Amino acid sequence: MVDSLKKNSMEENLIPKLENEEKSNRRLSWAAFVEEIKRVGYLAGPMVAVTLSQYLLQVISTMMVGHLGELALSSSAIAISLAGVTGFSLLLGMACALETLCGQAYGAQQYQKLGIHTYTAIFCLILVCIPLSVLWLYMGRLLVFIGQDPLISQEAGKFILWLIPALFAYATFQPLVRYFQTQSLITPMLICSCASLGVHIPLCWALVFKSGLENIGGALAISISNWLNAIFLALYMWYSPTCTKTRAPVTMELFQGIREFFRFAIPSAVMICLEWWSFELLILLSGLLPNPELETSVLSVWYVQLLLFWIDASCTSRSLIGYCAGKPQAARVAVYAALTITVLETLIVSGSLFASRRVFGYVYSNEKEVVDYVTTMAPLVCVSVILDSLQGVLSGVARGCGWQHIGAYVNLGAFYLVGIPVAAILAFWLQLKGVGLWIGVQSGAFTQTILLAIVTSCINWENQSQSVIFYDNCRQLKQGKGYSKEALR
Repeated sequence: MVDSLKKNSMEENLIPKLENEEKSNRRLSWAAFVEEIKRVGYLAGPMVAVTLSQYLLQVISTMMVGHLGELALSSSAIAISLAGVTGFSLLLGMACALETLCGQAYGAQQYQKLGIHTYTAIFCLILVCIPLSVLWLYMGRLLVFIGQDPLISQEAGKFILWLIPALFAYATFQPLVRYFQTQSLITPMLICSCASLGVHIPLCWALVFKSGLENIGGALAISISNWLNAIFLALYMWYSPTCTKTRAPVTMELFQGIREFFRFAIPSAVMICLEWWSFELLILLSGLLPNPELETSVLSVWYVQLLLFWIDASCTSRSLIGYCAGKPQAARVAVYAALTITVLETLIVSGSLFASRRVFGYVYSNEKEVVDYVTTMAPLVCVSVILDSLQGVLSGVARGCGWQHIGAYVNLGAFYLVGIPVAAILAFWLQLKGVGLWIGVQSGAFTQTILLAIVTSCINWENQSQSVIFYDNCRQLKQGKGYSKEALR
C-alpha cells in the first residue's frame, strides 16, 4: 500500500514536469522554425538570384531574337526547347546526383570527397555531351521528319547548332554549382553569374542586331556566356582559400567514382527529364496546331517563365541528407521552412504576373496577336507557377534523400498517364488548342504535387539522419579504413 502511494505520488509529480517539458519543446520547435526560415531565406535569396541570372541568358536571347519577327521567335523558342529536352535537362538531372553524394559526404565530414565527386561528375557529363552534340547536328532534319514546319525546322536547326558549345559549358557548370551549394557558398556563384549576365546583355545585342548574325547571334551569345560562367566558378574553386578544405587534387580517384555517380545520376536524370520533357512535348504538340508560329511562340514565352520559377523553387530546398546528419528534427523543420518561403514567393510572383498580363507579351514580341494570346493564357500560368514551385521543393527533398527512383515513378505516372493524355484530348479533340495543352500538362503537375507531398510526409527523418553515418561507414569499409564509433550505436 505504501509503495502504491509512493508510486502515485511520483507520477503526480512527474506529470507537470512532462507538461512543462512538452511546452518547452513546442517553444523550441517554433523558435527553430522561425530561425530556419531566416536561414533558408538567407541561402535561397542569393541562390534564386544565381539561377535567375544563369537562366536569363536564354530568356534575354529569346527576347532579342523575338523582335526580329515571328519566325525568328518561334524557331529560336523551339530550338531552345529541344536543347532542353535532348541536352540541358539530361545534364541537369545527372548533376542532381551530387545533391545526394555531396550532401552525404559533407554530412559525414568527408570534405575531400566533395572535390572528387565534382571532378567525377564533370568528366561523366562531358562524355555524355559527345553523342548529344552529334544529335544536335542533325536536329533540323529530325524536326522535318517528325512533321514540324520545314521553315521553322531549318531555322531551329541553325540555332541549336550554335548552342553545342553551351552544352559542354553546362556540363562543367552544373557540378560546380552543386559543389558550392552543398557548402552554402552562395556569394561566389552570385558574383560569377551576375558578371556573366552583365557581359551577356551587350554581347547578345551586338551579335543579334549589329553583327548580321541575327537569330544565330543569340545562340552564340548563350554559348559564350555559359562558358564565362563555368570558367569564373572553376577559377574561384581552384584559387579561393574558402575552398581549401573541400578542394582535392585531380587524381585517378575520380575514375573510381564513375559507377557510383551513374548509380544516382541515371534515376535522377529520369526524374528531372520526365517532367521537363512533358513541357517540351507541349511545345512540339503546339507545332501541330493550326497557326503553329503563334501557338509555339506564346506557349514558349510562358514555358520559359514557368521553368524559371520551378528551378528557383528547387533552389530553396537544401541538400537535406547532408544537413540532417544526426539532426532529424532540424531536417524536418528545413522542409517546412522551404515550403513556407516558396508559398509566399509564388503568391507574390503569380500576383505580379496577373497584374502585368496585358503588357507582359511586349517583352518578347511586337506582334499584337502574340501579346493578346499571352494575356489570355496569364490566369492559367499564375496557377501553374504555384503548383510547379511547390513540386520543385518537394522534388528537391526527394533527391536530397536519395529517392530519385521514387520521384521518377511519380513523374512518369503524373505526366505520362495523366498530363499528356488530358492535354491531347483537350487540344485536339475538344479544340481548345494551346489552352487545352496547358491545362492538360498542369493537371499532371497537380497530380505530381499531391503524390510528392504524400511521399514527403512518409519520410522517417530519424532513419535519414542515420543513413549518412551508415553510408559513410560502408564506403570506409570498402576502402579498408575501418568504421566510426557512431556505426556501433
